[in-house]
Amino acid sequence: MPDQLSSISALASTAVTPRCDCYVHRFGSIAPGRRAGCYPSDMTDAEWAEVRAAMPVPAWLLRRGGRPETYCHREILDAVRYLVDNGVKWMALPVDFPYWRAVYDFFRRWRSYDYVRELYERLRRTVRERAGRNAEPSGGIIDSQSVDASETVGEDSRGYDGGKSRDGRKRHILTDTEGLLLEVTVTTADVHDSKAAPALLETFMDQPGRLLKLVWVDSAYQGPALAKAFARHGVRIEVVRRSDGQRGFVVLARRWVVERTLSWLSRSRRLNRDHERRPDHHQQMVWWAATIRLSRQAAGDAPRWPEKRPGRRPRARA
Repeated sequence: MPDQLSSISALASTAVTPRCDCYVHRFGSIAPGRRAGCYPSDMTDAEWAEVRAAMPVPAWLLRRGGRPETYCHREILDAVRYLVDNGVKWMALPVDFPYWRAVYDFFRRWRSYDYVRELYERLRRTVRERAGRNAEPSGGIIDSQSVDASETVGEDSRGYDGGKSRDGRKRHILTDTEGLLLEVTVTTADVHDSKAAPALLETFMDQPGRLLKLVWVDSAYQGPALAKAFARHGVRIEVVRRSDGQRGFVVLARRWVVERTLSWLSRSRRLNRDHERRPDHHQQMVWWAATIRLSRQAAGDAPRWPEKRPGRRPRARA
């Protein structure tokens, strides 16, 4: 996939930024100013400064055709984040966001070019380098999570996971040792983990510059086909097993990292149940949910609880 991401410098956003500095406002023809943030899913100025540097440059700005957009990029991103974080329908987006159809068309364009994944990867590399680590990891963990599907999911793209009693789809994820998402694929829930893992690894390793050498898995990831796929890329598998006689919940080395990532993703209500007609849309929702958390981490912003939101008066003590 060609790298069409941002190479145009911009001034840093601050807490007193009077207007939006996205490409549409800076080089387009829409009026200055932006919508006032009022939802917990809205990006702070610190988050926007991190995200904006990795935004794709519009085709019209690169003189590749098309008309200048009529909606602010920051508002569009906040609208998608609102939908993913709160799990609403597309047509139920609040009226202070751009028209829902424009937001959906933006989501589809980014899906076609896989821009949200590229945005996440740039943020991930930045976060790892700031922590003193290599931009690309050498170790990873694989696991899966089954979710029930709603009536909008067709019978041809859903299955029944007997082990988890879930009728829907299954998302398979690969993370680094910090829990940052590396790759995700979506299958029907009846696909065994060992059958989906080779495609997951192939998708990740096909990109240039990968350094993955070791992957930790649970006992479900076994078999000659899986071993052959990993050996083809020089990746070693290490199975983390429970000790004999252990019962109930037990924290297992390495495996708890990917389980925590699945928990982070489940905080986005759009992922609690599968409402997407297409599996690739569900995959994009996973990348958007991961981007929400990673942008906050890159900006040093924790989730804002009601009593900590900007402009809220402190609670009176008894």
